[in-house]
Amino acid sequence: MSKTIKNQITCIAFVLISAMTFAQNNKNAQNDFSREGFMFEFVLGGGIISIEDSAGIQNFDKSQETFIFPDFKIGYMLNNRLAVNVSAPGMIYAVNNNDRHFGAIIPAVQYWVKDKWWIHGGAGLAIDSPALYDIKDNLNDDWNTGIAVLVSTGYEVYRKNKFALNLQSKLLMGGVKLNNNIDRDAVQLSLGIGFSWF
Repeated sequence: MSKTIKNQITCIAFVLISAMTFAQNNKNAQNDFSREGFMFEFVLGGGIISIEDSAGIQNFDKSQETFIFPDFKIGYMLNNRLAVNVSAPGMIYAVNNNDRHFGAIIPAVQYWVKDKWWIHGGAGLAIDSPALYDIKDNLNDDWNTGIAVLVSTGYEVYRKNKFALNLQSKLLMGGVKLNNNIDRDAVQLSLGIGFSWF
């Protein structure tokens, strides 16, 4: 693993541990925020993506810094602390001078461990596709599918009425099958700001 990737992962891990420690120390928080019914969230942020092809086109040691696009979830609150949802994380990456998107559609469960701190995870369909703005006929127009796993955590820093603003981190791991029996695996690690409505 390259030194750049190690430094980025160390920095992100430090932020996550700090947020979780703060969440656990906030034991006296009042649980006066009501989450009920349908929920919707979209996220703005960035992170790193590492791609590896069995054909050797990409290598995990060469990670790319990128932005989150798209990243949203829609679901339903079963009670004030537990939700079922479908999450659609994804990032843009470059290969062979083309922009592509590696994302997923993930049925998931979200649970508020503390009043403001939640964890989230699930497994579903990985999708590797051309970036919508960079589709070229017979060159960058292939769509590939596979399996992906998602885990994330977040902390609500602001809440009012049915709106919450949270800081979150997300890890997505997945793999797809390309033409000619080539496997493409991806690991994404991101930090973002989530905008949620309940």
